[in-house]
Amino acid sequence: MTLSEYLKTMDKPGLEVFARSCGTSVGQLKQVAYGNRRASAGLAVSLDRETAGAIRCELLRPDIDWAYLRQGSAPGEEVSRGADDFRGDDQCSSSKER
Repeated sequence: MTLSEYLKTMDKPGLEVFARSCGTSVGQLKQVAYGNRRASAGLAVSLDRETAGAIRCELLRPDIDWAYLRQGSAPGEEVSRGADDFRGDDQCSSSKER
């Protein structure tokens, strides 16, 4: 299902509620639906979430590696790191910058 098809199933009040739940406006949704604007990554995620997957972020933003993001840990879980990934400090600089 495309975003434009999905939006056509809604009446005006429902569309306004849907837009708010996605953190955007009805106008922005229509711009994305009709190809006049590209959805931000955040909007793509919101649309995927708020439509329970009917509108996939992969379709809205095929330029983003969603598979990589989806393979990550569930919210609240710690990401396991190998010994080589942990330096024992919180700095992101390389050893040459120290």
